[in-house]
Amino acid sequence: MSLRPLTDAWRSATSRLIIIYGALFAIWSVVLLGVVQWESSRYLSGVVDQMLAARIHYLENTDQQRLPATVEAASAIDVQGFMWIGLFDAKGGRIAGNISKVPEELTDEGVVRSVNASLAGPTRNATMRARGITRVLPNGDRLVVAKESTTIDGIGAIIRRGLLWGLSLTLIPGLLGGVLIARGPARRIRAIQRAMEPIREGDLSVRLPVTRGGDEVDLLAATVNTTLTEIERLLGEVKGVTDNIAHDLRTPLTRMRTRLYRLQQQFEGNPEAEQLDACVAEIDTVLSRFRALLRVSELEDRQRSACFENMDLGAVLRNVHEFYAPLAEDRGQLFEIDVGRLPPLRGDPQLMFEAFANLVGNAIKFTPNGGAVRLVALTDPTGDARVDIADTGPGIPPNEREAVFRRFYRGDETRTKPGCGLGLAIVSAIVRLHGFSLSVGGNEKGAVFSVTCPAV
Repeated sequence: MSLRPLTDAWRSATSRLIIIYGALFAIWSVVLLGVVQWESSRYLSGVVDQMLAARIHYLENTDQQRLPATVEAASAIDVQGFMWIGLFDAKGGRIAGNISKVPEELTDEGVVRSVNASLAGPTRNATMRARGITRVLPNGDRLVVAKESTTIDGIGAIIRRGLLWGLSLTLIPGLLGGVLIARGPARRIRAIQRAMEPIREGDLSVRLPVTRGGDEVDLLAATVNTTLTEIERLLGEVKGVTDNIAHDLRTPLTRMRTRLYRLQQQFEGNPEAEQLDACVAEIDTVLSRFRALLRVSELEDRQRSACFENMDLGAVLRNVHEFYAPLAEDRGQLFEIDVGRLPPLRGDPQLMFEAFANLVGNAIKFTPNGGAVRLVALTDPTGDARVDIADTGPGIPPNEREAVFRRFYRGDETRTKPGCGLGLAIVSAIVRLHGFSLSVGGNEKGAVFSVTCPAV
């Protein structure tokens, strides 16, 4: 199991629920067994206390003459060493029994107390926990009876070991099972993420994977697939209408241009010729827009990527620089190129030449005479190729940086320039076709278009 799937499994909602349930179960188990241990200890302590009270009651009602012998006999009978019995005079001197001195904890007469100190006798010394009681006899002697609480402590130890084993045998398999349970949804989410990548890039023909389980993830995926089908249908209808209009009107407009051109030739030298020439120019503009629309539709067909090949992006950029260097020189602009070592890429060199030529042509067009245009290509820290086209023109306002890639969009700075507003739409279509990314930045001192090309 790799680290990434394990991390994803622990970050899932199922894993969080399992962890919360396990924590609540552990807390409840500790509380429950704590109550059981407390009740057990209280019950056993009560039994021991009753036993000590009965024993000391029997001894204090024994004849005073025979009491030392009775105490010695009771001590001798306890072969296991659990009972401690002692008879002391008023000054604390030992008279009989297996206790050398009165424990300091036994200060209240007739009350059972816990003894946590050393119980020393003539034949043995021990440090233990015990329960003890003392009584002062009518002649001033003191009688002490104590019993070890090893049984109570043993019950507590058994309960604690049971808690430890219970938690370990429950939580450890539960956590392992939680990992296995969470890996399934995490694996399906990763499959959905992989399926969403081409959808995010514009390929609406992809559908999310659906299993036979029919759980909530499948219901969500099925809903998304239905939505994608409807979106694909609507966009297809819109695209089809646009393409049909562009294609159907191109032929009659071409015929009209031909007829106007012939009339222009007939009226050459007359005032009517200038008006006809203006009409021909307007028709040429409309035809160029239709050709651009059809070009965008052609580029949005992802089957074009089947003919991709290994591409030298540096050579493509140098060709673009060589092509536009004379134009920049005529405008008195400084046109620099800096191409570093780039990773291998796959694509269509002619399409990428068209895209970068469009970006460089826009940069030269919107940069004032005497300005500068810079074409830079490098390998970023992630290992991908990045191409920046920077100029010293008016720049693009932040609120227009997404809109400039839409068809026919023209900002305030571009309305006075020639063009139809489809150049950047063509660039965007080419970049998406290759799986690259396009962004625009800069400030009021110039725009910067950046194309990031993931390495193969």
